[in-house]
Amino acid sequence: MAQLKILIAGGGTGGHIIPALAVARELRDRHGAEVLLVGTARGLESRLVPEAGFPLHLIDVGPLKSVSLATRLRTLSRLPASIFECKRLVREFHPGAVLGVGGYASGPAMLAALWLKIPTMIYEPNAMPGLANRLVGKRVARAAINFPAATRWFRNAEVTGVPVRPEFFSLPAPTGPPHLLIFGGSLGARIFNINVPKLIPALLCSVPGLTLLHQCGERNAAATTEAYQSSGADASRWQVRPFLSDMAAEFARAHLILSRSGATTVAEEAAAGKPALLVPFAAATDDHQRRNAEAMVQAGAAVMLEENDLEIPERLLAALTGLLNDPSRRSAMAAAARTQAHEGAAARIANRLAELAAPQA
Repeated sequence: MAQLKILIAGGGTGGHIIPALAVARELRDRHGAEVLLVGTARGLESRLVPEAGFPLHLIDVGPLKSVSLATRLRTLSRLPASIFECKRLVREFHPGAVLGVGGYASGPAMLAALWLKIPTMIYEPNAMPGLANRLVGKRVARAAINFPAATRWFRNAEVTGVPVRPEFFSLPAPTGPPHLLIFGGSLGARIFNINVPKLIPALLCSVPGLTLLHQCGERNAAATTEAYQSSGADASRWQVRPFLSDMAAEFARAHLILSRSGATTVAEEAAAGKPALLVPFAAATDDHQRRNAEAMVQAGAAVMLEENDLEIPERLLAALTGLLNDPSRRSAMAAAARTQAHEGAAARIANRLAELAAPQA
């Protein structure tokens, strides 16, 4: 029997490429598949894919949403060439199936696969799919989704969940006084870095024994640390770090998480059973972070604030103190969060791809 070959297309952010790599590893390690990834030079895939030991083919394609007219026209002018390049690549690699994970490279590769009648599958982690996935959603053979609300955009959709590292599912319950984790993503969140230090003295006064860890991003470390120091808050009760290398360990310590609501973030919070105060990034494409947060709120796993709520310190302070001083409410939210978790998501997606590609093997 011929070796299984799978092409995975997309990237840009960690929310796209990290799950793609998790699926790629499952395909390689459990199915003996040869996996080729397609992305762009501007995305994180240009660094993460080679580091993970997988081949990467780069194409020249840019954004269409939330950009200037000039950028949109430039992308449209390059789109035919990028689709042609993907068709050439598909013919040469001859994959049994193609997986689109969203991002700039996903659209051209999926269109090329559909054109050549190669079995296709979409991975969509958000409650509101991105443009590339919406464009081809009804034409693909299968879809792996995280939120049931996304089902209407696809045919043959299955709720597989977001691939999350296994250690998030077996974290010990936090002990001791309340501990707050403020997580702004790998680059940090400017709105947290500016507004949280303003209320730290009042927050520490309102929650006995509270400690907190604020991840702020490399570029903002000095300014954020200075803002905390200038607040006069007890320095033994707060920490500011630019980057957190062991996120699972930091989740384990936290009684509550203040974060954005990207798909990977909320999936990790669900897997860890962590109550969360979510602040969606207002400029996120198609407002998908709001949809993710709303789904978690509806499940009872989170509370949501708007970005403009953080401009009024009293609103953020009230939300944080209300949760940190109410262990029973946090416990109920933690239980609700776990109902939204999907252990083994990468294995399920890889299995479906192998099934989809089997007739071509």
